[in-house]
Amino acid sequence: MNVSKLFCQSKTKISIGFTLVEIMVSLAIVGLLAGIAIPAYTGYIQRARTETAISDINVISLALVGYNANNGRYPESLDEVGYNSYRDPWGNPYHYLNIQTARGRGGVRKDRFLVPINSDFDLYSMGKDGQSQGPLTARASRDDIIRANDGAYVGPADGF
Repeated sequence: MNVSKLFCQSKTKISIGFTLVEIMVSLAIVGLLAGIAIPAYTGYIQRARTETAISDINVISLALVGYNANNGRYPESLDEVGYNSYRDPWGNPYHYLNIQTARGRGGVRKDRFLVPINSDFDLYSMGKDGQSQGPLTARASRDDIIRANDGAYVGPADGF
Protein backbone atom coordinates (compact mmCIF):
# COMPACT_ATOMS: atom_id res chain seq x y z
CA MET A 1 0.00 0.00 0.00
CA ASN A 2 1.18 3.45 -0.88
CA VAL A 3 2.12 5.70 2.07
CA SER A 4 0.55 8.83 0.54
CA LYS A 5 -2.80 7.04 0.28
CA LEU A 6 -2.62 6.22 3.99
CA PHE A 7 -2.27 9.89 4.98
CA CYS A 8 -5.04 11.01 2.64
CA GLN A 9 -7.48 8.48 4.06
CA SER A 10 -6.83 9.49 7.66
CA LYS A 11 -9.88 9.84 9.90
CA THR A 12 -8.58 13.03 11.60
CA LYS A 13 -10.49 16.23 10.84
CA ILE A 14 -9.41 19.79 11.49
CA SER A 15 -12.34 21.78 12.88
CA ILE A 16 -12.59 25.48 12.10
CA GLY A 17 -15.21 27.18 14.28
CA PHE A 18 -16.44 27.50 17.86
CA THR A 19 -18.17 24.98 20.04
CA LEU A 20 -21.50 25.76 21.65
CA VAL A 21 -19.84 26.01 25.07
CA GLU A 22 -17.32 28.60 23.82
CA ILE A 23 -20.10 30.71 22.31
CA MET A 24 -22.17 30.52 25.51
CA VAL A 25 -19.20 31.54 27.68
CA SER A 26 -18.47 34.48 25.35
CA LEU A 27 -22.11 35.62 25.48
CA ALA A 28 -22.13 35.33 29.28
CA ILE A 29 -19.03 37.53 29.51
CA VAL A 30 -20.50 40.12 27.12
CA GLY A 31 -23.78 40.10 29.09
CA LEU A 32 -21.92 40.58 32.37
CA LEU A 33 -19.93 43.51 30.98
CA ALA A 34 -23.11 45.08 29.55
CA GLY A 35 -24.84 44.61 32.91
CA ILE A 36 -22.09 46.64 34.55
CA ALA A 37 -21.58 49.25 31.82
CA ILE A 38 -25.18 50.21 30.99
CA PRO A 39 -26.19 51.35 34.52
CA ALA A 40 -22.90 53.22 34.90
CA TYR A 41 -23.48 54.99 31.58
CA THR A 42 -27.08 55.81 32.51
CA GLY A 43 -25.88 57.29 35.82
CA TYR A 44 -23.29 59.33 33.96
CA ILE A 45 -25.92 60.74 31.59
CA GLN A 46 -28.18 61.64 34.52
CA ARG A 47 -25.36 63.44 36.36
CA ALA A 48 -24.44 65.32 33.17
CA ARG A 49 -28.05 66.46 32.73
CA THR A 50 -28.22 67.59 36.35
CA GLU A 51 -25.00 69.59 35.96
CA THR A 52 -26.33 71.16 32.75
CA ALA A 53 -29.54 72.22 34.53
CA ILE A 54 -27.53 73.70 37.41
CA SER A 55 -25.40 75.66 34.95
CA ASP A 56 -28.48 76.87 33.05
CA ILE A 57 -30.17 78.01 36.27
CA ASN A 58 -27.03 79.94 37.25
CA VAL A 59 -26.93 81.65 33.83
CA ILE A 60 -30.64 82.54 33.93
CA SER A 61 -30.27 83.79 37.52
CA LEU A 62 -27.47 86.12 36.46
CA ALA A 63 -29.68 87.48 33.68
CA LEU A 64 -32.52 88.05 36.18
CA VAL A 65 -30.23 89.77 38.69
CA GLY A 66 -28.83 91.95 35.90
CA TYR A 67 -32.36 92.85 34.82
CA ASN A 68 -33.15 93.84 38.41
CA ALA A 69 -30.01 95.98 38.58
CA ASN A 70 -30.98 97.82 35.39
CA ASN A 71 -34.72 98.19 36.00
CA GLY A 72 -35.13 98.18 39.78
CA ARG A 73 -37.43 95.15 39.64
CA TYR A 74 -37.41 91.52 38.59
CA PRO A 75 -39.18 90.63 35.33
CA GLU A 76 -42.65 89.08 35.36
CA SER A 77 -41.58 86.27 33.02
CA LEU A 78 -38.44 84.76 31.53
CA ASP A 79 -39.53 86.24 28.21
CA GLU A 80 -38.37 89.68 29.35
CA VAL A 81 -34.79 88.38 29.67
CA GLY A 82 -34.92 86.17 26.57
CA TYR A 83 -35.13 82.76 28.26
CA ASN A 84 -38.84 81.96 27.86
CA SER A 85 -38.27 79.24 25.26
CA TYR A 86 -35.20 77.83 27.02
CA ARG A 87 -35.56 74.11 27.87
CA ASP A 88 -33.95 72.02 30.58
CA PRO A 89 -31.94 68.89 29.62
CA TRP A 90 -35.10 66.78 29.88
CA GLY A 91 -36.98 68.97 27.38
CA ASN A 92 -39.20 70.85 29.86
CA PRO A 93 -39.29 74.65 30.25
CA TYR A 94 -37.62 76.28 33.23
CA HIS A 95 -40.11 77.68 35.74
CA TYR A 96 -39.83 81.17 37.12
CA LEU A 97 -41.88 83.08 39.66
CA ASN A 98 -41.31 86.68 40.72
CA ILE A 99 -42.06 86.36 44.44
CA GLN A 100 -42.23 90.10 45.01
CA THR A 101 -45.20 90.53 42.67
CA ALA A 102 -46.82 87.11 43.18
CA ARG A 103 -50.28 87.08 44.67
CA GLY A 104 -50.26 85.10 47.86
CA ARG A 105 -47.61 82.56 48.77
CA GLY A 106 -49.27 79.54 47.16
CA GLY A 107 -46.96 79.33 44.15
CA VAL A 108 -43.61 79.73 45.90
CA ARG A 109 -41.31 76.78 46.52
CA LYS A 110 -41.12 75.73 50.18
CA ASP A 111 -38.78 73.63 52.28
CA ARG A 112 -39.80 70.80 54.61
CA PHE A 113 -41.00 73.34 57.19
CA LEU A 114 -43.18 75.02 54.52
CA VAL A 115 -40.99 78.13 54.61
CA PRO A 116 -40.31 79.78 51.23
CA ILE A 117 -36.81 78.92 49.98
CA ASN A 118 -36.27 82.30 48.26
CA SER A 119 -37.26 85.89 48.94
CA ASP A 120 -36.64 87.37 45.49
CA PHE A 121 -37.65 84.81 42.83
CA ASP A 122 -38.07 81.08 42.30
CA LEU A 123 -36.31 79.42 39.38
CA TYR A 124 -36.25 75.67 38.87
CA SER A 125 -36.32 72.71 36.52
CA MET A 126 -38.89 69.98 37.10
CA GLY A 127 -36.19 67.34 36.66
CA LYS A 128 -36.32 63.95 35.02
CA ASP A 129 -39.97 63.14 35.77
CA GLY A 130 -41.27 66.51 34.52
CA GLN A 131 -43.49 66.92 37.59
CA SER A 132 -43.27 69.25 40.55
CA GLN A 133 -45.16 70.49 43.59
CA GLY A 134 -44.63 73.47 45.92
CA PRO A 135 -43.03 71.74 48.90
CA LEU A 136 -39.64 70.18 48.15
CA THR A 137 -40.52 67.14 50.25
CA ALA A 138 -43.28 66.08 47.85
CA ARG A 139 -42.40 62.97 45.85
CA ALA A 140 -42.79 64.80 42.53
CA SER A 141 -40.34 67.53 43.64
CA ARG A 142 -37.43 65.44 44.86
CA ASP A 143 -35.69 65.31 41.47
CA ASP A 144 -36.21 69.03 40.74
CA ILE A 145 -33.15 71.21 40.20
CA ILE A 146 -33.77 74.33 42.28
CA ARG A 147 -32.36 77.71 43.16
CA ALA A 148 -32.65 78.28 46.93
CA ASN A 149 -31.47 80.70 49.63
CA ASP A 150 -31.64 83.56 47.12
CA GLY A 151 -29.06 81.85 44.90
CA ALA A 152 -26.69 80.54 47.56
CA TYR A 153 -27.76 76.99 46.66
CA VAL A 154 -28.42 75.65 43.17
CA GLY A 155 -28.81 71.90 42.87
CA PRO A 156 -31.12 68.93 43.36
CA ALA A 157 -34.07 69.51 45.70
CA ASP A 158 -33.32 66.34 47.65
CA GLY A 159 -29.89 67.78 48.53
CA PHE A 160 -31.29 70.98 50.01
